[in-house]
Amino acid sequence: MSEPVLDRRTVLRAALGTTFTAAGLTALSAPATALAAGPAGFPSYAYLGRPLNSAALRYNPTGELIFPCVRGTYDRMSGARARYYLYYAPHDRPGGICLAYGDSLAGPFTEYPANPIIGSTWAGHYKVSHVSSPHVLWHTAGRSWYMYFHGENSTTRLATSADGITFTYHGVVLDTSMVPGISEASYARVFDHSIAALGSRYAMVFMGNQGGTRKIFWGWSADARTWRFDPQPLVSPAGDGLTDLSGPHLLRRNNTTYVVYHGSSGKMYLTEVGDSFDREVHLGVFHTPLTGAPDSARSAAPAFGTDRGVAYMFYEAGQRGSSVIAVARATS
Repeated sequence: MSEPVLDRRTVLRAALGTTFTAAGLTALSAPATALAAGPAGFPSYAYLGRPLNSAALRYNPTGELIFPCVRGTYDRMSGARARYYLYYAPHDRPGGICLAYGDSLAGPFTEYPANPIIGSTWAGHYKVSHVSSPHVLWHTAGRSWYMYFHGENSTTRLATSADGITFTYHGVVLDTSMVPGISEASYARVFDHSIAALGSRYAMVFMGNQGGTRKIFWGWSADARTWRFDPQPLVSPAGDGLTDLSGPHLLRRNNTTYVVYHGSSGKMYLTEVGDSFDREVHLGVFHTPLTGAPDSARSAAPAFGTDRGVAYMFYEAGQRGSSVIAVARATS
């Protein structure tokens, strides 16, 4: 069970001795002029292809694939099926957490023959309409894989694995009762990110629906199992001139921390939140989707990896209900 929620700025003020004035918060929250590409010095990404042939998949019950997460196995365990594991899922009923594997981030990837590796029913633990949005963390201290996934949309769960394929259920790590005033708590990603003042080693970013508006929230943990959550949104859509946000991912550059996420416009956006998650500096468009296939003016749920020095971005491409997994490669 997670601990009670605390206000982020109250905690950081006490821990860091920082004063947050109303004027300062207003300045940090003001939208910045959108940049054409590569805000904060990040590379631009160009569409490369689709790592999976959706039509040929053995398991694809709804004709949609969302929320990719790619992880290198070669330096973490022996006996892996390939250098990289790619996790993904359908969203609509019944969902199902799926795995594919390949030796290059440029593809191709091979479908695991026994998908889904996690289904909408787990005997003795839960029975839900669907499970989706897999995010996998390599837990260095435990030398194991931690899988975060949602099902229902109000609940984020955790399962652990030694081999990245066979998982043991741990339990619920986040639900809407832990963050007052939200009706969804899903699309969570977890990262190694220490905040000494909070005694934490991991950070979680996720989508929460607050009063009908989807925003980015966050939490922190010392062990990646027990979490505390800020009741205030980390990133709100108004700063980008949008109505809703989803699919957040942490990035670090320039000695600070950013969140990249999908906006209701179909584009991806970037906001600096700082290493202590105490700011909200909107930097504009991070990535613009293709107008044609496969994006069809929508790109979402980015996940990043580097293969032999080349940076790649996996993402959810296309309109909801018919989306596919796509991969783009850094061009600058």
